[in-house]
Amino acid sequence: MKKLLLFAAVLLLAASCNSNKTEQTDQAEDASAVAGAPVYKLDSLLVIADQMVDKTVTVRGFVTHTCKHSGKRCFIVGDDQKTSVRVEAKGEIGGFNRELIGSELAITGVLKERRMTKEYIDQYEEQVKEKKAQEDGSAETCEAELSNINGMRDWMKANNKDYYSTYYIDGESYDVIEG
Repeated sequence: MKKLLLFAAVLLLAASCNSNKTEQTDQAEDASAVAGAPVYKLDSLLVIADQMVDKTVTVRGFVTHTCKHSGKRCFIVGDDQKTSVRVEAKGEIGGFNRELIGSELAITGVLKERRMTKEYIDQYEEQVKEKKAQEDGSAETCEAELSNINGMRDWMKANNKDYYSTYYIDGESYDVIEG
């Protein structure tokens, strides 16, 4: 009987370990290993970003923009092409050159969060409305900004939060993904 109980306990432990591995694999969808750590696609990382703040991550994404004058930041998008993340040039990264636009990068760095409070969003909305009232030809831009503000508020309500999070990466190094 003791052997049967011991065997059942071992099976239960093995099943729980396998279940945990499956969850980790799902979170690091299509992840490959770099020094034993998963490489997240940007879309997958953003799903768990709140759990990864201030941790070193490696993320894959396509460069859509590099800062023209300093090269000290770039923006990457994931497969959905809807969300982007800013990457700051830190660590070994001297800068991002313009030739990287369109390239897929694997960037290692520390994921950071910036929280925009309800008060900040309210002030931002007032500034946008003032700019719109001047009717200086930026009305279309203002409408897009107001739409983004409404989206932030909808997210805050849906997630029962009093802030809206944006994420960025203090990049330490990167590799260009070929092919």
